Amino acid sequence: MKRLIVAITGASGARYGVRLLELLRATEGIETHLMISDAAALNLHHELDVKRKDIEALAHHFHSVRDIGACVASGSFRADGMVIAPCSMKTLAAVAHGMCDNLITRAADVTLKERRRLVLLVRETPFNLAHLRNMTAVTEMGGIIFPPLPALYQRPQTIDEMIDHTVGRVMEMLGLEQSLAPEWNGLKPEQS
Repeated sequence: MKRLIVAITGASGARYGVRLLELLRATEGIETHLMISDAAALNLHHELDVKRKDIEALAHHFHSVRDIGACVASGSFRADGMVIAPCSMKTLAAVAHGMCDNLITRAADVTLKERRRLVLLVRETPFNLAHLRNMTAVTEMGGIIFPPLPALYQRPQTIDEMIDHTVGRVMEMLGLEQSLAPEWNGLKPEQS
């Protein structure tokens, strides 16, 4: 059984976290642990017209961000990785500076200190210098900065296709099989 931690924070793009949870729930051999920030709950309602409890039901285990004593706060909890999707600039800054002020940032800190895979779907544009420096700091600590940018070379026809491609790539980052983001086979001679 693979254990994965998923956090949804207050940046725009709540659909990325929700879609990841849907796919992980449908994948055999995966146990998910979810945290949703208060700002994320607002975005879930605004962007997707869903309530926090509806998203909590997609995970195997749900933890309040205030429960700093939850299992995911310890390095002895053997998680295989963590994804923050989307990741707000506030959460990025807290992770970059080791500020474990809630369970999301504590779990991310533990993921980094245990040298496990941490993937942050940072959502902001344009980036200011503080954002860039925080992304650099997290990268230097071993985290993966993964802005959810659409891959237009796949010629997506819908927003859902763009989201699926990004989430498929995230699943690959976690070492999971996926079919949403097909391997690039290069341009055909008639296309170049």
